[in-house]
Amino acid sequence: MSWWQALLLGIVQGLTEFLPVSSSGHLMIFKELLGVDAEGFLDFTVLVHLGTVCSTLVVFWGAIWALLKGLFKFKYNDETDYICKLVVSMIPVALVGFLFKDQVEALFGDTLTAVAGGLLFTAALLLLSDNFAKWFKGASVKENTHRNGISYLQALLVGVGQAVAVAPGISRSGTTIATGLISGVKRDVMAQFSFLMVLVPIIGEQLLDVVKSVSDTGSFFSGEVSPVCLLLGFLAAFASGLFACKAMVALVRKAKLSWFALYCAIVAIVILVLGA
Repeated sequence: MSWWQALLLGIVQGLTEFLPVSSSGHLMIFKELLGVDAEGFLDFTVLVHLGTVCSTLVVFWGAIWALLKGLFKFKYNDETDYICKLVVSMIPVALVGFLFKDQVEALFGDTLTAVAGGLLFTAALLLLSDNFAKWFKGASVKENTHRNGISYLQALLVGVGQAVAVAPGISRSGTTIATGLISGVKRDVMAQFSFLMVLVPIIGEQLLDVVKSVSDTGSFFSGEVSPVCLLLGFLAAFASGLFACKAMVALVRKAKLSWFALYCAIVAIVILVLGA
């Protein structure tokens, strides 16, 4: 991997982690387009994911700090309620990650065809979230009066959406946001909840990859990717992630997600046509 490939892949990871277009799918696409060797790519993937985690912490640090201060008052206040709902939302993906990760990888494989299928699923879900009220008029959602704007059941449903997104090509942010909107959570609530709920699962997923790598090879950093490339990838993912995270929060609150659905569908069709 050259320095410019690392830089470009880091930017791709940072942008697509928060936009509802699947970061893992786009990393696979650009890895193939750039002809990047698979050796050492896991090392790089873990580092760029860490970069986007850091950008999330920066963007939402005020909210995270407020939640922690409220938690350590040791009473059931708004902050404790919010954290408990975040924990509930993490249960489905934790179960899938610990119990069925290998089965999911074996089922879907590590192919661009699987990515295309995941992107089409993401497109359909994003389109549904924008048009749910119009298409299903008889299924109108009652006004959301739950504490912090989201119930425990809605948090669990959003968590199921995140668990589904372990399949390649399915956007984590797109699935969680769309599931929340369909279940009746308001846009401004989902704009923050969807990004905070993925922090621990992303870190956990990368730790599982590290543990698997160590158990298979006896070490993690293989040395196949140079420290310069790893650093460039991390910094690029962090910087682009800052931009994308702030942009996506604004987009969730105001813009239609159907445009991202169209993008996902076009990319999926191109992959399927070129791979045919």
